[in-house]
Amino acid sequence: MISSETLWLAIGFLGQGLFFGRWLVQWFQSEREKESTIPLSFWYLSLIGGLITLAYAVYRQDPVFIAGQSIGTLVYLRNLMLIHRNRSTSNLRTPTESAVRPRT
Repeated sequence: MISSETLWLAIGFLGQGLFFGRWLVQWFQSEREKESTIPLSFWYLSLIGGLITLAYAVYRQDPVFIAGQSIGTLVYLRNLMLIHRNRSTSNLRTPTESAVRPRT
């Protein structure tokens, strides 16, 4: 049977692994596009990895780690909100084909 401590260590490493994975995603995307870019998946990996790592920090009762992960999580969530809001606003502003087609 797995001990509670071992389970929490696995959770902590999972969070850190996801958090690290965001850099790989960003790197591969930038290489593919031949310019520095931050894909949407970067922010989701940041948020999910940050939340899992925050849970681990709370379990460890580490106030420094908790503060850092809490603030980071708010930043990642806000970035995702801005991205989705911008995308939905852009979709509303996109002209339809009939609006841009000249009338004859």
